[in-house]
Amino acid sequence: MTTIQDIKNKLQQLQEPNEWLEELGIDERKGVQLAITQWRKKYEKKQQLLEAYRQKQAFDQSYKRTLSCLVAGIDEAGRGPLAGPVVTAAVILPEECMDLVGVDDSKKLSKEQRQFFAHVIKEQAIAYSVHVQPAEAIDELNIYQATKRSMEEATDALAVKPDVVLADAMNITVNSSSYSIIKGDEKSLAIAAASILAKTTRDELMDELHEQFPWYGFNVNAGYGTPQHLEGLKIHGFCQHHRKTFEPIKTMWRDRQ
Repeated sequence: MTTIQDIKNKLQQLQEPNEWLEELGIDERKGVQLAITQWRKKYEKKQQLLEAYRQKQAFDQSYKRTLSCLVAGIDEAGRGPLAGPVVTAAVILPEECMDLVGVDDSKKLSKEQRQFFAHVIKEQAIAYSVHVQPAEAIDELNIYQATKRSMEEATDALAVKPDVVLADAMNITVNSSSYSIIKGDEKSLAIAAASILAKTTRDELMDELHEQFPWYGFNVNAGYGTPQHLEGLKIHGFCQHHRKTFEPIKTMWRDRQ
């Protein structure tokens, strides 16, 4: 009789249900039945991710006027923090990119998943670009306009011109047909990919700022107003990377004048 370990090993190699799996169902050993249950759960999860991928892909394709039409997704990271830049990314994906099954809004993925997908996106995208809008520009323009301009610059920087641009909840002006998509990082594969590039880039930048200003905890709060960050502001004041139009830095800056 085949050992349970041998069955587990074979199940690890099995990609789709087959006749052998059905026959295995009559094996009454608890270890075998547990292994079958675990395999089916993993298979169902894989199918769910594949279906989500297909839905996001179909959403992007619905904006194509022709088969050769190129769709770019645009998203940002860092509109809400008290410090650091807002980062936007633009991505044009190939027609098929099965390595991106599982891609979702960057906030729903773990750090390890974001880093993995960021590598795949950069490797397989038809084109991508990332734009970093510093705190100075945010203070000068306001956060909405700074983000809008950053998205437009990221689009313009693409090495390949898109025919259609899908932006996450933002109306932008570019030399292509553009659409503002509410909750775009949940609906569009290209926007979700852009959200991952924007998020991973910004996290790397905030980690670098943490090396210079460790008392704010930028490596763990990404510039948001956590207790550690606010305590750092109270003791050390603000730095050049803080947004002077955001409270409490706005009041601290006014009191300094």
